[in-house]
Amino acid sequence: MTKTMFRCGAIVLATLCLAACATLDPDYEEPAVSLAGIRALPSQGGLPNFEVKLQIVNPNDFDLDLAGIVYTIALDGHELVKSVGKDFPVIESYSEETVTLIGSVNLLEGIRLFGDLLQSSGSTLDYEFRAKLDLAGLYPSIKVSEGGQLDLSGHTRR
Repeated sequence: MTKTMFRCGAIVLATLCLAACATLDPDYEEPAVSLAGIRALPSQGGLPNFEVKLQIVNPNDFDLDLAGIVYTIALDGHELVKSVGKDFPVIESYSEETVTLIGSVNLLEGIRLFGDLLQSSGSTLDYEFRAKLDLAGLYPSIKVSEGGQLDLSGHTRR
């Protein structure tokens, strides 16, 4: 009796695994994600807010459903902005969409950055933008990282 139950369980498990693998699309191509813009918004409650726009290109023949996005903006290693978003529009097949995220500054990290800037004699700041896009379904998350240097005289370098 025990061997029969074990065999039935193994067959059911193998069937489920094969069904799950069959839903993976061998033609899946990772969507392209780029930072389309960052702008400061009027502050609420004393802390500045930022609007972050991401351009997402879906090169696949099926729609992409974004479950959520988490992102950080760092200056000289200080994570000044970290935020999340959900309820984004479905990105249709072979199309592109711009999604907008809102975040506010981490006050303690801002104070630490300000202290480091007072002690520094450098003329540049390193910046980094990181995001993770969680796709609903069996597809892997998409991770994006862009960075470079900000020249304190107002020029941007990559």
